[in-house]
Parts: sequence; structure tokens; C-alpha cells
Amino acid sequence: MKTIGLIGGLGPEATVDYYNQLIDSFKQTNNGKLDYPEMIIYSVNMDHFIGLLEKGEFGLAADYIAGSLNKLLAAGADFGAISANTPHLLFDQVQSGTTLKLISIVEACVQTAVQMKLKRCLLLGTKFVMKNQFYHELFRRHGLEVISPNESQISQINHLLFSELELGIIKDESRNLFLHLIAEFKASNDIDSVILGCTELPLMFHETNYLDIPFLNTTKIHVEAIIQEYFARDTR
Repeated sequence: MKTIGLIGGLGPEATVDYYNQLIDSFKQTNNGKLDYPEMIIYSVNMDHFIGLLEKGEFGLAADYIAGSLNKLLAAGADFGAISANTPHLLFDQVQSGTTLKLISIVEACVQTAVQMKLKRCLLLGTKFVMKNQFYHELFRRHGLEVISPNESQISQINHLLFSELELGIIKDESRNLFLHLIAEFKASNDIDSVILGCTELPLMFHETNYLDIPFLNTTKIHVEAIIQEYFARDTR
């Protein structure tokens, strides 16, 4: 069987969720056997990575993640995944810096959205996710529209993510703030879904639906794509 390579630390709370979900998915199919996948997790320094993005050093940020993936490759990983949405804004640059095959969280998410026949999705995540167009462009190619909050809302959401969720802090008042914002978008922009474009957000929103619209859990979607690759035949 293959060995899964996972870039973690962006942030640690989501990395733990990935690991738990990967293991739990095998519990459902291995009939009580302790037959879990071999997995290598390389936890990077989140402060260093985000600091590079803040300074606009996107090339160095991509090199940092690609170098970490090459460490997974050297350790024996057969394919890799990055357990965060934000680094996917550099996905093509990162992939060009390693021969390790990567499973994209954005590709997996758009495939799910297409299967669900969604049309107009609100994107929530870090400011790097909401301001950059990597989600918007890929969804547009599949005939779907992605909407980001305005500048003030982006700043507020980004602050909550880095001051609370990335530290494992979950507050009811922050959850209610998110739901209030989403309700406003549903009323004014006719959204039919929400993309939880930060892998810490599913730690706050556990259900598949809120406000009568689906919430796309990018962690769960990505984990399912990782498992699919794990069992896929190697055609190389």
C-alpha cells in the first residue's frame, strides 16, 4: 500500500483533525482490524510561512513548502497533501518544486460542488484565500461563481481565525458572527452554499448544513480525495 505524506502545522489544530479523520475513515471499512494507512506528517512553522506571505515573498513561501514536501518524499511518501487552504494559492509553484504528486484541496472542493450542482458559493478563509483568485478561477472554469466578503469583513474574519481558531479557541459569539454574516450574504447575494476555505473552520461548524444551505467542509472533502488516491492504482 502507499504511504501518505501530509504537510501539517498550517495550523496544528487542523492537522490533528486531518489525522483523526484519516484514521476514522479506515475504522469504518476495516471490520475491526487495526489496518491503518502508513502516514508521514511534516509540521512546518506557520509563523515563518505566513510571514513570507505578509511580505509578498511568494516565491520563498512556495520554496519553503516544496522543500518540506521533498523531505516527505525522501522519507518515503508516495504522494502528498497540504492540510490547509492558504498554501494552495501557490499550488502550481509548489508542485513544480517537487516530484511528489500533490492532491489539491481546491480541485477536490470544486468536484464536490459540481456533484452537488451548486452555483453561487460564499468563500470564507484567511485573507490570502479570500483576496486571491485561485478558488474563484477554478470554480469559474466549471461554471460556478465564488463570492468573497468585502474588505472590512475580510479583516474581521482573518483576525478571528488567527487570534482564536488557529489557537484552538472556539467562541459562541464568533460562531454567531460568522452565521450573521452568512445570513446577510444569503439575503443579498443569493448564495446557495458556503466554502469553509480554512481547515480550522470545520472545527467550529460540524454540521453539513446551516441556515438551510450546505457548508463545504474542505477538510473532509480533502481527506476523501486523499483516501481515493491511497487506493488508486499507480499508473506511473
